[in-house]
Amino acid sequence: MKTRKILYMSALLAGTLSFTSCELDEYNPTGGDANIEAFDAWEGLETYCYSPLAEQLYSVYDFLSVAEGGTDMWNTPGGNPDYAKQLIYYDGLTTNTNASNKVFKQAYACVASCNAVINNVDRVEGGTDAAKNTLVAEAKTLRAFYNLLLVTYYGPVTLSDADISTGEINTTPQRNTVEEFYTSITTDLKEAAEVLGTEPYDGNYARVTKKTALGLLARAYAQGAGEGLSENGVSYWQRAKDVAEDIIRNASAYNVYLYDDVADLWAQANNRNNPEALFIVSGRDANSESYNYVNMNNNLFTYTVCKPNAVNDLYTQVDNQNYYLGRTNNNTLAPTPYAIDVFDASWDKRYENTFMTAFGNFSMNEAGWVGPYTARCFTMNPVVGKKYGIDSKFYGKMIYPYVDMSTSPSTYGGNQYYPTGVWPKGDHSGDEANLITDVKNVYVIDYPVAEDDDRFLFVLSKDYKTADQKANSIYFTVNIADLFDGDQYKTTPFDGTNSYQLYPSLIKFNWCYNGVWTNHMQRKGGDMMVMRTAEIYLIAAEAWERLGDPEQGRKYLDKLRNRAARPGTTAPALGPITEDVILDEYAREMAGEFTRWALLKRHHKFEERLRQYNSRAAQFFNSSIHYCRPISYDFLQQIDNRDEYGDNGYGTTASKGY
Repeated sequence: MKTRKILYMSALLAGTLSFTSCELDEYNPTGGDANIEAFDAWEGLETYCYSPLAEQLYSVYDFLSVAEGGTDMWNTPGGNPDYAKQLIYYDGLTTNTNASNKVFKQAYACVASCNAVINNVDRVEGGTDAAKNTLVAEAKTLRAFYNLLLVTYYGPVTLSDADISTGEINTTPQRNTVEEFYTSITTDLKEAAEVLGTEPYDGNYARVTKKTALGLLARAYAQGAGEGLSENGVSYWQRAKDVAEDIIRNASAYNVYLYDDVADLWAQANNRNNPEALFIVSGRDANSESYNYVNMNNNLFTYTVCKPNAVNDLYTQVDNQNYYLGRTNNNTLAPTPYAIDVFDASWDKRYENTFMTAFGNFSMNEAGWVGPYTARCFTMNPVVGKKYGIDSKFYGKMIYPYVDMSTSPSTYGGNQYYPTGVWPKGDHSGDEANLITDVKNVYVIDYPVAEDDDRFLFVLSKDYKTADQKANSIYFTVNIADLFDGDQYKTTPFDGTNSYQLYPSLIKFNWCYNGVWTNHMQRKGGDMMVMRTAEIYLIAAEAWERLGDPEQGRKYLDKLRNRAARPGTTAPALGPITEDVILDEYAREMAGEFTRWALLKRHHKFEERLRQYNSRAAQFFNSSIHYCRPISYDFLQQIDNRDEYGDNGYGTTASKGY
């Protein structure tokens, strides 16, 4: 998204009305003193409403830990067991926990910006009525999104009418009911959907459109349904079903698309402006001028990908020169056994499109920075072989590179890194003419890895391998099941190596193509999908199950499962469609996509699912408190009625507040 930095907030203070006014001292295309009455300045403020999506919420770890942490799907790995334990396990979670504190403030700051756009449109001079109507509808969609975030994660807080153009501060805010929040959210989205078209304003695909408003409306109805809400006597589940099915039936009219093959969804070539996305946060393209306008430095992959050189005498590439994976040195979010076992990898290629479990070396034939093909081969020797349980018949034999990487100067972002292709299995010539160049995603390793594949240094095996089976491979085989004590990762060596620090690695936030990755080894500039079409299919099936007629939703689940079946297989028929079947299908399709905590909340499933799949989180989970994240400490310090307002029960104020 080409973000025009016309207006900015001098501080993002936490509070419903506690925001400083915008200062107009950054880029001003009008050439004079901009104010909110000038169309260019007002349009710039509307553009600003998008900026925290790229600059914070969907590019750094905070919101990911709030939206996915504390669920049945995610633990901390053995090498970093206590990082962000407050949100992953509810252990010490309080008002000043950094991530939940920040998300609260960011959402309210954005609501105030949206309010200023909506409240002041009638004062704006210049611009066409069509442009103004569209931008107001965009602002309503974004306001609804931020309000949905607030009520989902923080419960009945304050429905803010703050307007940053006034500079007014309310130091005694009052809470609204959950129902009032959802009434406002759904009203905004319905009004926006009536105005927005199928094509984005200015041709900018990162702007919201009709399908965004409708998709968020389906999500809001589903989330509100978990609160037992109804609208004009009709349950929110019925509303969610109706909206979702309308989107599916009229997909072409709304410019809604669903890939036939899930591998195409996650193909690197399809990351920019992905047609399955209903709502996109655009990244940085080093080959486009937009690189200078988008301040998105996404480092999420560093938190979700393990550090392969934890076994550094085998995986010898130093972390800060890994031009294939990037620098993977944060390592904090690892899947629970449930998140792995929920996949039947014998047919479901969503498994390897979600988790990377085979790690190989890379060459740089053209650039030669870390060496060409011949220099990047690893010769198995007795010392390493004995340590990692490699059969002696492989001593003296080589493990060859898996992928070849290249580098070239980008137009705007410095040196960039991208693959030239994958080396064919069994071809040890190092001849670039033999590279496989039509690989959809160089991080997706087809399941299962063949026993005789000599392009990988270690493989994390979902299927349990015996010692005899491991002896058939030159690569180090780690049974994923051996990484766990119960449902938690082991924190000390169990096999004489550092394999306990490895884990199946979420790769949905790792990108590797021309223009997406430059200079900084921890930052990549891919597009993020805030919402995509598959979620609409899941909502339709979920709503039917909640309405008591689950068979009506089967076709929506089958659609997603059938497109995930690997060649030569068929997705097995589901048995009876139950609530747990729905939750499991969400896990397979949406792993890591900022939806799990909200899903478990609306199904009131934390107690049950944590007991089953995340015992450490279950130990600390308190159902009277933890169905809401804590109110921001910074916000509470800036209001006069903090004890009345409450902190959602986290013990820093006199009352819970609701």
